[in-house]
Amino acid sequence: MALFYKPLSLLFSVLGGLIAGALFKQVWKVVAGEDDAPDADDQDYTWRQVLVAAMVQGAIFGLVKAAVQRAAAHGVRKTTGRWPGDDRRKTLESSRS
Repeated sequence: MALFYKPLSLLFSVLGGLIAGALFKQVWKVVAGEDDAPDADDQDYTWRQVLVAAMVQGAIFGLVKAAVQRAAAHGVRKTTGRWPGDDRRKTLESSRS
C-alpha cells in the first residue's frame, strides 16, 4: 500500500504547492492591490507588511496542503478500499500491546 501511496503523495504535494502559490498570488492581488507580495529582505516594506504576507501565505499553503492530502487519502480509499496509513497504525498498536 505504501509503495502505491508514497509516489502519488509526492506528486500531489508538488501539485498542491503550485496551486497554493497561484492562489496566494491571486489573494494577495485582491488584499493588497499589488502583483507581488513583499520579500523579507525588501527594505521598501515594513515589518508588518512582510509578516502579514508571510502569515497569509502560510495559511493558504497549510489549507491547500491539508485539502490535497485529504483528497488523495480519500482517492486511495476509494480505489483500494483501504485508508493510507492503516497498516502503519495497526503495526504501532500491535507493538504497544
